[in-house]
Amino acid sequence: MLKVLYGLKNFEGKSKFKTWLYSITYNECITQYRKERRKRRLMDALSLDPLEEASEEKAPAPEEKAGLDRWLVHVNPIDREILVLRFVAELEFQEIADIMHMGLSATKMRYKRALDKLREKFAGETET
Repeated sequence: MLKVLYGLKNFEGKSKFKTWLYSITYNECITQYRKERRKRRLMDALSLDPLEEASEEKAPAPEEKAGLDRWLVHVNPIDREILVLRFVAELEFQEIADIMHMGLSATKMRYKRALDKLREKFAGETET
């Protein structure tokens, strides 16, 4: 929230406010995720708790999960973000391109290829 308030003076109005806000939120989430991942790796390296290791082995495989996550594991992380921003956040392609710091045509092409990959995977599972 503070990043938004401090960054408000830098908002130039070149994009919609919602897109600008999503961009800040997205970048902050990525930063926090990376910090947590580094911290988790450090804790894992320092701790050799057998109970923790046993619980990780029993965790369900991503393919066993229900819902959207079950399908999103089949696309790379950038394409996954594009799909989530399009379907869950219901953003326009230009807004997604601005948030992801990509060109509009690249965003649309990645979206199309990710959908094609999911359709191919889905068609293969329904036939069996």
